[in-house]
Amino acid sequence: MAVTHSRSALVAALALLPFTLFGCGLGDDDEKAAEQPGRAPAEEAATKARERVQAYLDAMIAKDTAAGRGQLCAPAQEGFDSAATGPNGDFADHFTVTEAAITDVRPGTAGQEVSTSITVTVGAREATRPLLFTVTRSGADWCVAGEAPGGHTPEPTVTP
Repeated sequence: MAVTHSRSALVAALALLPFTLFGCGLGDDDEKAAEQPGRAPAEEAATKARERVQAYLDAMIAKDTAAGRGQLCAPAQEGFDSAATGPNGDFADHFTVTEAAITDVRPGTAGQEVSTSITVTVGAREATRPLLFTVTRSGADWCVAGEAPGGHTPEPTVTP
């Protein structure tokens, strides 16, 4: 009789095993892969980081502070308006961003690091400066977490 109960319990446990594993998130990887077929996580991170920074650069050129703020992570949005339109801010009225380009994207310690080259015109003077943006994942989305002077030089491409 004990053998019958053990065998029945084993059969019941094995029958429920697929449902238990599915509930633990085992099926999530399949769903994510279906959303982005053929895309590796590192490639997706670099693409999303590039998209967020490009949208921010476009907002700088257009002097659209709302669009710029929308690219930032929530903690960075708090003091954005006053800092962005201040004398040294990205959206200051006294200068024009005439050119902005992404020069490099690579993984960093705090997220994806996106190097850019920004050309600013003030009156007759023009200056080009590098800026480094850090882009991180926030929940299901990506956002700009930080901006600092400097950047990386592009890594050389290796051709086989």
